[in-house]
Amino acid sequence: MKQEQHEVLSTDHVKLCVNTWPSRPSFDGGEYEQQKKQALLAVIVHPYTRMGGSQAVTQGLAESLCLRGFNVVTFDLRGAGKSTGHASFTGEPEVGDVMAVCRWAADKYSQRILLVGSSAGAPIAGSALPHCPQVDLYVGIGYTFGIFSSLLFGSHYAPVLAWAGPKLFIMGAKDEFTTKKQLEARVAKAQGVATTAIVEGVGHFGLEGPAYDQEVAKIVGEFVAEQPHGGVGGGPAAGGAGADGEKDAAKEGSS
Repeated sequence: MKQEQHEVLSTDHVKLCVNTWPSRPSFDGGEYEQQKKQALLAVIVHPYTRMGGSQAVTQGLAESLCLRGFNVVTFDLRGAGKSTGHASFTGEPEVGDVMAVCRWAADKYSQRILLVGSSAGAPIAGSALPHCPQVDLYVGIGYTFGIFSSLLFGSHYAPVLAWAGPKLFIMGAKDEFTTKKQLEARVAKAQGVATTAIVEGVGHFGLEGPAYDQEVAKIVGEFVAEQPHGGVGGGPAAGGAGADGEKDAAKEGSS
């Protein structure tokens, strides 16, 4: 599948390696459903860099979303893959990476954004939501809400739960970091529309693996199709707090 590589500057001028994936729908999902998907650009935030995460891990999910009608952007957070800088333990600096890529992607493609975070990428992406007026929908795959995970990522919980836009949390029934009870307790406190999808028979790392890419993409596609107008133009981010995102520079370079 053809990709284009770009260089985007993060909020502190770290250079981020970004890849764009064009939509290649392989099925007829109906004209209305297809229009909603094509109006959204899926930006995927990869798992924890300090455990080997990079955009390479999300390639299968990106391809699966493309085949379901989405245009997709993947990128390496600081310290991962071809990006410069150093990965943090808590993911706080990486939030600026997400903000920069979302602004760049929206400017380049003139599309609203479906922000997808996988594993540690889910809380990092969630923290960017208040600063990304370009985002209409959010999906967290394997969001780390567990007690142990909260030691590293607890500071990220409040922003995503306070964001009023439609949110979906996908979790494996055998997740090693977060229990179904913990997930449901957190989601129950969320503002706006917040739903969960439990994938049976799989744990945290299995869910982010290639064997489940198509199933996760299907769940994401159904979530988008359920939203009024696909979420496009209707998300609170359109009029929400975005001053920080507007001030932060995101600059494209040639690859």
